[in-house]
Amino acid sequence: QWWNCDIIDVLNQAMFSGGAPNISDAFTMNGQPGDLYRCSSKETMKFYVESGDRILMRVINSALSQQLFFTIANHKLIVVGVDALYTKPFAISTLMLGPGQTTDVILVADQTPGNYYIAARAYESAQNAPFDSTTTTAILAYKYAPCSGQIGTSFKPILPNLPNYNDSATVTAFTTQLKSPDNVSVPLDITEDLFFAIGLGLVNCNPGPTCQGPNNTRFAASMNNVSFQLPQTTSLLQAHYQNIPNVFTTDFPPVPPTPFNYTGNVPRALWQPVPGTKLYKLKFGSQVQIVLQDTAIVSTEDHPVHLHGYHFYIVGQGFGNFNPETDTAMFNLIDPPQRNTVNVPVGGWSVIRFVADNPGVWLMHCHIDSHLTWGFGMSFIVENGPGRLQSINAPPLDLPLC
Repeated sequence: QWWNCDIIDVLNQAMFSGGAPNISDAFTMNGQPGDLYRCSSKETMKFYVESGDRILMRVINSALSQQLFFTIANHKLIVVGVDALYTKPFAISTLMLGPGQTTDVILVADQTPGNYYIAARAYESAQNAPFDSTTTTAILAYKYAPCSGQIGTSFKPILPNLPNYNDSATVTAFTTQLKSPDNVSVPLDITEDLFFAIGLGLVNCNPGPTCQGPNNTRFAASMNNVSFQLPQTTSLLQAHYQNIPNVFTTDFPPVPPTPFNYTGNVPRALWQPVPGTKLYKLKFGSQVQIVLQDTAIVSTEDHPVHLHGYHFYIVGQGFGNFNPETDTAMFNLIDPPQRNTVNVPVGGWSVIRFVADNPGVWLMHCHIDSHLTWGFGMSFIVENGPGRLQSINAPPLDLPLC
């Protein structure tokens, strides 16, 4: 994403006002916006191929605040990996990547020699939220195609058919085809069964320049009604390792304090989360299942949720409220995709599983930067195991201090 100003100024303005940050002015592809923007140079970025080439391509969404569709006109993409892990190959026309997600694809140059747009634009699932509706492009150029090497000719690239900005069906068509190779080890003996209601919220405040959210409020976000506050003076890991008091508590709720109709008409009394630095302890070797449930507070939205320190299996996803009596039966425990960031469907749920075998303090948060800034996060403390290689090493004596 590109802003025509200092990105830190964008963040500071949003933090001061309590409103959403200004939308970006452009998207870029390898640093270039492409020739659909007025500011672009005539030398549009081109990637040259020859007929019959098979090209391994890693697509990375490095945007700060936007899920993105990605496609190449008239070409299929053979997906072979996500988040640097192999998947069972499948062919598809359009990818969707949340911020921080990667997808590895094989591109086969099997079309009539010519110029074809590579394009990306926003997937925006939140209702009535402003977003950058521009499209970034580069050109897949076949060598020896007519006029392919000439600038300013009439041989224009072919445009792809991009999905509508809120096309969740295309997202589902992509994510449901992701599967791990055979013989993966999915945790089956669950010892920590957690349920996290996630989403946005609003904090009441006195009208003024610092209350420019909806109806003179400030935007907030939460997991299980806790709006996560990062400590200001001491890191969570340092506080945990050195037993420094009054930095965090270990009472993060394993389930929502007040159950409600998560994707229905949520009472206004539940719109304001409680700020806190609450962590959840996991014993080493715990087999963890987390239901991530989107909520309709402010708006339902597709949230890319990232867990530091781990890859996890996505054993189930769906729309509406998660129902353990019926939805559990549909879990994929044979070849579920393994990732480090899961897109929780708009107005829906995802279920992830992992083994807590990496000791330390690990942040789980929404990968949309403004949502983390508003408090969409929490942290796990994974306790040390019995073995020497199952415990946190002491910091070196010459470790520089911040």
